[in-house]
Amino acid sequence: MKLGKAKSSKDDHKRGDEPAILEMEDLDKKAMRLAGMLEPDTISLASVTAVTTNVSNKRSKPDIKMEPSSGRPVDYQISITVIEARQLIGLNMDPVVCVEVGDDKKYTSMKESTNCPYYNEYFVFDFHVPPDVMFDKIIKLSVIHSKNLLRSGTLVGTFKMDVGTVYSQPEHQFYHKWAILSDPDDITAGCKGYVKCDIAVVGKGDNIKTPHKANETDEDDIEGNLLLPEGIPAERQWARFYVKIHRAEGLPKMNTSIMANVKKAFIGENRDLVDPYVQVQFSGQKGKTSVQKSSYEPIWNEQVIFTELFPPLCKRIKVQIRDSDKVNDVAIGTHFIDLRKISNDGDKGFLPTLGPAWVNMYGSTRQYTLMDEHQDLNDGLGEGVSFRARLLISVAVEILDTTSPEIICSTDVQVEPVSNISESATGKMEEFFLFGSFLEATMIDRKIGDKPISFEITIGNYGNHIDGVSKSSSVKKKKKEGENQEEENELIQNSSEDEADEDADLTSVSSTPPMKPFITDRNYFHLPYFEKKPCVYIKSWWQDQRRRLYNSNMMDKIADKLEEGLNDVQEVIKTEKAFPERRLRGVLEELSIGCSRYVTLANKDVNLAGRTKLDRERLKSCMREMDSMGQQAKQIRTQVKKNTVKEKLKLAQNFLQRIRFLADEPQHSIPDVFIWMMSNNKRIAYARIPSKDILYSVVDEETGKDCGKVKAVFLKLPGKKGFGPAGWTVQAKLELYLWLGLNKSRKDFLHGLPNGFEEIRATKMGHGLPPVTLVYDMKQVFQLRAHMYQARSLFAADSSGLSDPFARVFFSSQSQVTEVLNETLCPTWDQLLVFDDVELFGEATELRDDPPIIVVEFYDQDTVGKAEFIGRTFAKPTIKMRDEPYGPPRFPPQLEYYQIYRGNSIAGELLAAFELLQIPFDAEEIRRALIAVHDFAVPQIKVGQGGRADLPPLEGPTDSERGPILPVPLGIRPVLSRYRIEVLFWGLRDLKRINLAQVDRPRVDIECAGRGVQSALIQNYKKNPNFSTLVKWFEVDLPENELLHPPLNIRVVDCRAFGRYILVGSHAVSTLRHYIYSPPDKSCNNWATAAKLMNGYMVLTNGCSQARSSPSLSSRTFSRPAGDVSVSLEAEPPIRKMDTVVKLDANEDESDKEKKKKKKKKKGGVEEEEETDERVLDWWSKYFASIETLKENLRSQEAAQAEAEEREDLEIAAEAADIRPDDLHLKGSKMKERFKEKKSSKQKRSQAADGSEKRPPKARVDELVVYNRELESEYGNFEDWLHTFNLYRGKAGDDDEHALDDDRIVGRFKGSLCMYKVPLSQEITREAGYDPNMGMFQSIPHNDPIHVLVRVYVVRATDLHPADINGKADPYVVIKLGKSEVKDKENYISKQLNPVFGKSFDIEATFPMESMLTVSVYDWDLVGTDDLIGETKIDLENRFYSKFRATCGIASNYSMHGYNIWRDPMKPSQILAKLCKEGKIDGPHYGPGGKVKVANRIFTGPTEIEDENGLKKQTEEHLALSVLNHWEEIPRVGCKLVPEHVETRPLLNLDKPGIEQGRLEMWVDMFPMDMPAPGPAIDISPRKPKSFELRVIIWNTDDVILEDDAFLTGEKMSDIYVRGWLKGQQEDKQDTDVHYHSLTGEGNFNWRFVFPFDYLVAEEKIVISKKESMFSWDETEYKIPPRLTMQVWDADHFSADDFLGAIELDLNRFPRGAKTAKQCNLDMIRNEQELPTISIFKQKRVKGWWPFVARDENDEMELTGKVEAELHLVTAEEAEKSPVGLGRNEPDPLEKPNRPDTSLMWFLGPLKSLRYFIWHNYRWLILKALGLILLLLMLGLFLYSIPGYLVKKILGA
Repeated sequence: MKLGKAKSSKDDHKRGDEPAILEMEDLDKKAMRLAGMLEPDTISLASVTAVTTNVSNKRSKPDIKMEPSSGRPVDYQISITVIEARQLIGLNMDPVVCVEVGDDKKYTSMKESTNCPYYNEYFVFDFHVPPDVMFDKIIKLSVIHSKNLLRSGTLVGTFKMDVGTVYSQPEHQFYHKWAILSDPDDITAGCKGYVKCDIAVVGKGDNIKTPHKANETDEDDIEGNLLLPEGIPAERQWARFYVKIHRAEGLPKMNTSIMANVKKAFIGENRDLVDPYVQVQFSGQKGKTSVQKSSYEPIWNEQVIFTELFPPLCKRIKVQIRDSDKVNDVAIGTHFIDLRKISNDGDKGFLPTLGPAWVNMYGSTRQYTLMDEHQDLNDGLGEGVSFRARLLISVAVEILDTTSPEIICSTDVQVEPVSNISESATGKMEEFFLFGSFLEATMIDRKIGDKPISFEITIGNYGNHIDGVSKSSSVKKKKKEGENQEEENELIQNSSEDEADEDADLTSVSSTPPMKPFITDRNYFHLPYFEKKPCVYIKSWWQDQRRRLYNSNMMDKIADKLEEGLNDVQEVIKTEKAFPERRLRGVLEELSIGCSRYVTLANKDVNLAGRTKLDRERLKSCMREMDSMGQQAKQIRTQVKKNTVKEKLKLAQNFLQRIRFLADEPQHSIPDVFIWMMSNNKRIAYARIPSKDILYSVVDEETGKDCGKVKAVFLKLPGKKGFGPAGWTVQAKLELYLWLGLNKSRKDFLHGLPNGFEEIRATKMGHGLPPVTLVYDMKQVFQLRAHMYQARSLFAADSSGLSDPFARVFFSSQSQVTEVLNETLCPTWDQLLVFDDVELFGEATELRDDPPIIVVEFYDQDTVGKAEFIGRTFAKPTIKMRDEPYGPPRFPPQLEYYQIYRGNSIAGELLAAFELLQIPFDAEEIRRALIAVHDFAVPQIKVGQGGRADLPPLEGPTDSERGPILPVPLGIRPVLSRYRIEVLFWGLRDLKRINLAQVDRPRVDIECAGRGVQSALIQNYKKNPNFSTLVKWFEVDLPENELLHPPLNIRVVDCRAFGRYILVGSHAVSTLRHYIYSPPDKSCNNWATAAKLMNGYMVLTNGCSQARSSPSLSSRTFSRPAGDVSVSLEAEPPIRKMDTVVKLDANEDESDKEKKKKKKKKKGGVEEEEETDERVLDWWSKYFASIETLKENLRSQEAAQAEAEEREDLEIAAEAADIRPDDLHLKGSKMKERFKEKKSSKQKRSQAADGSEKRPPKARVDELVVYNRELESEYGNFEDWLHTFNLYRGKAGDDDEHALDDDRIVGRFKGSLCMYKVPLSQEITREAGYDPNMGMFQSIPHNDPIHVLVRVYVVRATDLHPADINGKADPYVVIKLGKSEVKDKENYISKQLNPVFGKSFDIEATFPMESMLTVSVYDWDLVGTDDLIGETKIDLENRFYSKFRATCGIASNYSMHGYNIWRDPMKPSQILAKLCKEGKIDGPHYGPGGKVKVANRIFTGPTEIEDENGLKKQTEEHLALSVLNHWEEIPRVGCKLVPEHVETRPLLNLDKPGIEQGRLEMWVDMFPMDMPAPGPAIDISPRKPKSFELRVIIWNTDDVILEDDAFLTGEKMSDIYVRGWLKGQQEDKQDTDVHYHSLTGEGNFNWRFVFPFDYLVAEEKIVISKKESMFSWDETEYKIPPRLTMQVWDADHFSADDFLGAIELDLNRFPRGAKTAKQCNLDMIRNEQELPTISIFKQKRVKGWWPFVARDENDEMELTGKVEAELHLVTAEEAEKSPVGLGRNEPDPLEKPNRPDTSLMWFLGPLKSLRYFIWHNYRWLILKALGLILLLLMLGLFLYSIPGYLVKKILGA
């Protein structure tokens, strides 16, 4: 059989190079070459016969979504925890963190004078908006300094990121990451500090796995945990984003013309009715261009400049044209620029760049109304329904050099003019031609009314006659002249041909003539386009940027083909057909061929001119990506093995996403094509077709996938009208042919239409014009056979919770209906619908490849009123042309499942097959043949030109009861065999009232494929809701193929008086595969494959009941021959016992040792050992140790996963490089080393001394298992033999996301099913103790009522949703079980979102009446009622009866006293004996030497135990316990028993469905009351904090910087004092006295601070209780890390004191002080990570020098002083015994410091201070001055007395 296309010769010349038409023979040869055997894997299942290039959607199941999904609001919750901030820049600040999401702001409390505040505050923001709006919102964290009521404070720094970035993270969250703060007003400054936070974004139905909230001990390495997505560098640079707005065209009018006409009358001028401006939004900032008054074609030439860090954490730039208006501005159109699509971050990547290019904007329809109902569309929400305008923009990014001096520092948005760009920059104007032909219009909604209907096609504003082109007021635009000129040029060129004259005046015909619709059926019309097909054509002018679209088309086609292949592979896997790996290999082969073909084609246009930078760069990066993808596909193809299919399929799906992402072209060119259905001149419904899909190219791969093909197009309602039920009806279905291309190359535009038509043109003039109608004189007539077998899980449309469904099949303009089946959600119609004389138009080969779509709609028949729509599905038939034989492999067709959709939600599936058989031409023959068919003879039809073609015969109606209904013929309906279905009836639970009456005597009816069984009647539901007869069975004929099994229906009816029955509720088990029983395989020596159900649920006791192999159950099946297998369980090496839940990979042990090493090494080389004292240990020690283990396991799991990925990459690389596998492990080990380096660098755990191996062992704490989720999810809901079926009643909800069915649940049926083919082998029934009444359900406990003591332990809650206005809650616990309720209201915990409850509650209950336990957390309110925060429900009955023994967890060790005391009243040996007896297992036999034998396996363990007094006794308990802990290794009955555990349950609230409101850690123990009573409950009350007193003596300071100038001499000095406090207790800050006038920076204090505090040792947190404000009712408890802050200040008398420096010591780990002041330097702070650290809680007393630091103007740390201090920690008791005084007071006073005399205050001893200040400093100066004065005096005297002497001398000589 040939697989090529039987193409007409006229096609062959233009499609010579179709790569993927593989002839079958070539394929086989190729396959033989490849595999040495036939491997036809490149053929798609959906189209065995059509291996062609066009794959658009020729799948048999076309994926058509009817309802718009975007634009519909959804619930979101954003939770942000601000934990702490560090390294904030600034001196002595009082920081507050402001958290903004969109426009909502919330603030943390203010922390006083600290640069590293600790907040740990949790904020929740709730939103109900469309996803697009949500993901564009900006999350902004800003730190503000000293904000209070009066002033707004100064901004320290901000961090911005959009919500979409968080949502695209794994788990939709960042956990414990550091956000880098930067200052938006000063971009030259560097990092302004870090804020540590958790951010999570939860949509409806997302569940977030929060990492376990444990004590955060690991010192955070900030650089390694920055709040940035993968692949973004830590050092981001500032960049300018230039968005240039040039001009716009084609704006709609935005004002009524009445006003304009008035104006025109007065002023006499005509104005354009729109005043546009452009607004650009990016990362929370807005910029606007100027307003161009009244212009439809405004020219701005302006650029909007944003300054933002690059790469930005905001994905989209929003560009919006708005109309300026006095009242309010409205959006005209919106366009989003996705930065990821216009840049590439690879090593050969490029910065964001775009254009200059036109972007097209779509929105509401163009006619102006005052209240536009579709205004949202113009704001960019939802799919635009009409062209609005096009805007010429370009984007560029420039990275700033922040060091250059002339840079502008602020990040405010700037707008400035730019130069005009030339017309030609965006490409040459070309004339395009769009042709469309409507072949049929069916399924037109009857609501439209029967006015004539026409269809209009528009592209841009062309073809839009109602509200299209707003003519601009300038009379003759240049552009128009340009167009005319072009036409004239064309005329001159074409004048030789005779087409020229008509071509010149080719007017567009854009809408079909109106026609009155005909009635198809009750819901739909069709238009009578029988042989006359109306056509439309439009000429339009656009810049010729086809290359962009061609590029997208090539990639889209590769992606379509890949997607189809992958869907095939999934189908093969889902239906469990053979060889999915072959098909996947074929798909990857196709992908690599496609990629290489793409690269060769794209290579042609690498050097084309006239393109934007983005075009060039995009082309390069697309080629690189596609090339590498092709290579990878080749490699992966070689690795596809049977067992790796699934993971390789994932990789291939990643390829698909990557190609789709690449194919999306950011620079538009030709606008999309809109098809509108018009009735009465109103626009009713539309379809939007991307222009690239119908664009023509000479090269086949570049042609749009729908160009020149007949396509089914479904029209939908515009905008919000399309939401909800209104949007579910099809508005119209068109068979449409479209072709778009350059006008020059339009000669081929009719090629794809089927032959046999003649063209009718508008005028009689000539033949150059395109036709207005096509008249078909040849028809292709077909017969469609729809084999409707059955549907399942349909939508419940009646109040009973059921429906009365029928299906209506539409094909072409005919429709037929199946019969109505009453009261079912799973109808089996088994009916063949025959559509005769269906006329199809389309080329034969095209029809084969892409047959027309069949629409099947499902309705619920109501006795009154109209049938209600309950779903729709689409199918494509298998086609047999008249010259093909009817036989395998394609015929008869197989039944297939088709998904039924109702809106966007899945509403069941249909099992059917469709075949379309071409009828030969001769009508007379056909008539005779049909008569013959009805006489049940096989007709031999002789047909002239058609050759022999015999339609396979139809069998007549076989079933006389069903009248003339034809059944599905034998070759198509499934083959049946006889099955027996056994039903276990256990009981009914929680039945709600029906019509206000309580259910009293219910019974259960089970029905499957027309057969069924009824349970016994429950006589009094109130007294005992369990059934008296447990097991019943019935036999039924079911298909051999398990996938085709019909559903099984469970219905509960209430039997009322006088024989009335009322349906209570029903449940449909849609797949029975879980319950199929397969007998044990005796030949196999692996006893783990004993009898079991398909999903591993137990039925017989000899089933291997491992709960659904969930990875967390380390249930390994041992495949060893029987015989004695010994399992040694010596006491493990004394390293910390890791009773992990998660089995690690074998080669993980190295890293494990490392971790243990790290564990043992405390920070620093000081290896002090503290033996854990048994008395100190309590339950919490055990809990915290277990949490550590959990975290370690998670870490090692991640590591193992990463390593596995590395290994896979290595393999791929190795295959590429052709390395032999034996070299691989060498290379692998290197990789491992590299990986370890990575890991260790990640953890940056300081590893000091090398001698760590020789450390004494760490004390062992017994552990329990902390589950990160509910216990049920670890153990398959405890449905190992007892299943719970929810009963539904009432109409299903119309909430489209997921119709939440919880409110429809009216009760639960507990029971189970087991089905098997009859007869069953004898072995089972012959086993000892086989009870024939119980069938397959042997050894099941009895269901009589039983009294149980339920003990609920509630440990703590985390991340509660705030319930009060202050963003906190006052939670307390309420426990309900049946009628009893325990409220713990008086013990509410004030203002906590992470409360530790630590309580246990005892409740007595009677199963089955009270089996549903509800644990709720309420918020206490002083006034009003308390609000529910969230609740969790636990089904205790399933736990109680489960084989996993969930009544009381089994501890890892047995001890009789202490914190690890055994809780169960039964000792391990008793439990073991009971299990062995129930499982009919030989044992336990205790032997000498600490051995025990159970069922041919030997376990060992210790045999001694200590009692309270320390005496050793012999015991078998350890041995028994070691067996219980490894029970899953026991053959046949083994399963993992529930260990001692704490489970974490999500709290849910009905008002906020699907969104977690917090989590609760708890566990439940249950003890039957007929057994010995259990001991008292374990005490898990929260640890009381221990009271300590920290005594800090400040001895001296040195080298303190000198701040003041001395007031006479101007000398530098400081008046030093030291202030200290414990973090969180700022109000208790203490100051030393002042050391005045220190000239050297030395200060002597001998001053003592005393800080009492309460401390939780295990959590390493200080506990503070204080009232938040004066209005608070009660105190709030805070937990904060113990940090001591010391600051040095300069005292001033008249102004505020000056802050000089500070140091903060974390009391758990701080650097050891230096011995002398000289050795004390900045490195002690800078290299904190590397230096050895000490803990005051271990050392108790420390003395040394520590540095004071502050930050200078350039943000550098500088040393501003040193302090010699002594820290002494004493417990409260010791403090009482030896009290000390504050400062230098009694008791135990410190001596006065020996200060130099300068340090006196000057006004106390003025003379003294004069002496000091003047004499001390100016001694020599004074002496010199005195000498000089004496000299001058003498000189004066000399001069004074010399004349006298002279006279004396002279006279008295």
